[in-house]
Amino acid sequence: MPGQPPARRTVLKGAALAGAAGLGVAACSTESKVGHAENPTPTAPVDLGAADAVPVGGAKLYREQRLVVHCPAKGQYKAFSAQCTHAGCVLDKLEGTEGNCPCHGSRFDVTTGKALVGPATVPLPEVPVRTEDGRLVAGPDA
Repeated sequence: MPGQPPARRTVLKGAALAGAAGLGVAACSTESKVGHAENPTPTAPVDLGAADAVPVGGAKLYREQRLVVHCPAKGQYKAFSAQCTHAGCVLDKLEGTEGNCPCHGSRFDVTTGKALVGPATVPLPEVPVRTEDGRLVAGPDA
């Protein structure tokens, strides 16, 4: 009925929903540490395996190591963190040279790191990468 205060149950439901929404915002914020590594790039060298596993002109996702490597030309490699710059989820797949974040749909150009589709707006951080005896090693020099 108009003019009557809302029922206690309605007020409690609204309060519960507002609290749950607040938790969602915290989990999705760029400051959140939920579900991702604190350091998005390696702090020590990481052996990624055979360099020729990355196709020339293409890219390879190393999801477990949270890295993506692009090979623009034979013997040349460029690596980026595979951790989304929006909420920190790890990219789950590549479609050509576009990386997909499964959490909120952000997409990245893995040849440049650039955010193509939001909510992410910050590019993926570049990671040093080199070849040693035909193997890719990402991260800082030992």
